[in-house]
Amino acid sequence: MHPESTALIVVDLQPDFMPGGALPCHEGDAIVADISALLRQRRYRTVVATQDWHPPGHASFASSHPGRRPFEQIRLHGQPQTLWPDHCVQGTPGAALDPRVDWSAADLVLRKGTRPQVDSYSAFRENHGPDGTRPPTGLAGWLRERGIAEVHVCGLARDYCVLWTAQDAAAAGFRVRFLWELTRPVTPEGDAPTRAALEAAGIAIA
Repeated sequence: MHPESTALIVVDLQPDFMPGGALPCHEGDAIVADISALLRQRRYRTVVATQDWHPPGHASFASSHPGRRPFEQIRLHGQPQTLWPDHCVQGTPGAALDPRVDWSAADLVLRKGTRPQVDSYSAFRENHGPDGTRPPTGLAGWLRERGIAEVHVCGLARDYCVLWTAQDAAAAGFRVRFLWELTRPVTPEGDAPTRAALEAAGIAIA
């Protein structure tokens, strides 16, 4: 690893994704101490934290679709959309970055999922919008301006936001390392498809 040209992206380390939260990941709290330690070591000169930050009534919430339940699938803007429990609502304690972590090492906090009708898993691109495109967040350009060529990704959830971030980073031309032990899935049943998707994208699993 070359610290000057490598960035760490910590994805959605927020209370709502921890056990007891609105949308808990399997053992989501088990990675907090190690990620906190990694940030304290200051091994990375560039650190990005993403923060799921939904307005009330977001289109990805099952509660926004009468008669629908969390984890059902619908079509949104022509694409499959999982409906989620209300989570990471702007300004709520569950949407905060995990308070057990010292976030002073973060150079950028990127909030995503802020548009009421568009979900956003990846740090690099939103999900498909009404026009059928996946708008970029601007993160790729920001990283390139800082001389970043490689990104390491960790956080929550392994099978959604961390996976999509890694895939989009690779598609944008960055070398990518997926820090598997510093991620946790929504459900462990997603691990085999996640590994297959990473391998298909040529992403190193560390």
